[in-house]
Amino acid sequence: MSLLAMSAITLAILQCSVLCTTIYLHRCLTHRGIAVHPAMAFLMHLELALFTGINPREWVAVHRKHHQFSDEEGDPHSPYLFGLYRVLFGNAFYYRKVAKDVSAVKKYAPDYKGTLLDKLPGKGLLILAGLAIFQVSFGWAWGFAAWLFHVVLYILLNSSINSVCHMIGYRNFDNLATNVKIIALMTGGEGLHNNHHENPTAAHFAMKPGEFDPAWIFIRGMGWLGLAKIRSMPAA
Repeated sequence: MSLLAMSAITLAILQCSVLCTTIYLHRCLTHRGIAVHPAMAFLMHLELALFTGINPREWVAVHRKHHQFSDEEGDPHSPYLFGLYRVLFGNAFYYRKVAKDVSAVKKYAPDYKGTLLDKLPGKGLLILAGLAIFQVSFGWAWGFAAWLFHVVLYILLNSSINSVCHMIGYRNFDNLATNVKIIALMTGGEGLHNNHHENPTAAHFAMKPGEFDPAWIFIRGMGWLGLAKIRSMPAA
């Protein structure tokens, strides 16, 4: 397999992880702006388990705490509290601090129902199966390199939302989060972060002319197929 083909496949998997994050973890589980069919929820959960190692309940808890204390004392990863570059390059460590706090997870995600995957023993080890998929597909060395590239870039994309999209960019609304269109293109719309903080439960993040929310295309498609239901739209 050519390097170009391996790169294209790796980037496609990365975007699948990004879309599962914004659609399933963020808009569905955390803010309930959409509901997804149980089969789709399972597939998205499986993709995230294989290629990111994320625990959905922990993700929900961290993000809900972020909204409760947005850019104030108590925010798990505010660049105003910890610094832009510390959050950009160390966001995973700030995330883990809350994610491993059992009482915080219980407090902020008491309504988490999950999927059948949650009942699987050793589900946290599925990320090793994801690594194996890369290695079987690309070979031992190239597979590991592609997997590592995917993991690092996924973390940095998420970090950019929590750091850059709170300090750099433009604001449509009166909150400290910002919109960065180029980040929105790479993160399934998450870079329209000022819009999201204005209306957290909205299923669609683009609220002004010229803004584009890539995940919205997939959400609408899932809706037409009966795999998703939109619960909340941006206020007019």
